Amino acid sequence: GTSRQIPQTIIIGVRKGGTRALLEMLDIHPNIVVAATEVHFFDWDENYVKGIDWYRNLMPFSYGNQITIEKTPGYFTSPHAPGRIHDMNSSIKLLLILRDPTERVISDYTQVYYNRVESHKPVQLFEDIVIKNGVLNTKYKAIQRSLYDVHMEKWLKHFRLDQIHIVDGNTLIKDPLPELQKVERFLNLPSRIMSSNFYFNQTKGFYCIRSEGRERCLHESKGRPHPLVNSTVLEQLYSYFREHNAKFYRMVNHSFDWH
Repeated sequence: GTSRQIPQTIIIGVRKGGTRALLEMLDIHPNIVVAATEVHFFDWDENYVKGIDWYRNLMPFSYGNQITIEKTPGYFTSPHAPGRIHDMNSSIKLLLILRDPTERVISDYTQVYYNRVESHKPVQLFEDIVIKNGVLNTKYKAIQRSLYDVHMEKWLKHFRLDQIHIVDGNTLIKDPLPELQKVERFLNLPSRIMSSNFYFNQTKGFYCIRSEGRERCLHESKGRPHPLVNSTVLEQLYSYFREHNAKFYRMVNHSFDWH
């Protein structure tokens, strides 16, 4: 009685915002099934040309009462993804998880840093990438990805604001349940995720998941310690994002506790 379904909900981003944590926490819900890997169907041309049947075949089997969800953080910043997703299903519900844009930049750098260390490639200090000739290097991809207003504008050309639910990534890590209950309501699902589904792991410093008698934490690549960043550089980043954040708050009719 199961079949593979095109997702009725997609986590569209943002990279290093908490998309994996959100997906795994939603996977607790009996009415949700999740794609195991990032599909990159709508943002990578080489995948998009393979067609919708190729996309569907990457989805898990589900029952009629279950919602299929995939997550690809690259969708949010992709110029093509909004239009392509709209062409597939104009009434789809989208989940966007965001965190403080400066923290996101540092987290983005941290992931690349560790990947380069593990591949025995040379690495640069955060400050040497972010500052060029004494001024902020706004062309740095990690900074570009944190311009939430710029990217959101593209999505709002194709989707109504009430089709996009924004999850507060900073809150999800500190206190997951309220954020997940908001998602349940947004997806019109019965309330099934409970506080007993989470326990705080002192060693890792964030919540892990308890479901169906099993306990699991996010992969060790998650929650890596960030480098200590020069306070002057931090202030430059805060200052740069301030106007973009204010514009984003107006766009979505909601304020966040960001610097």
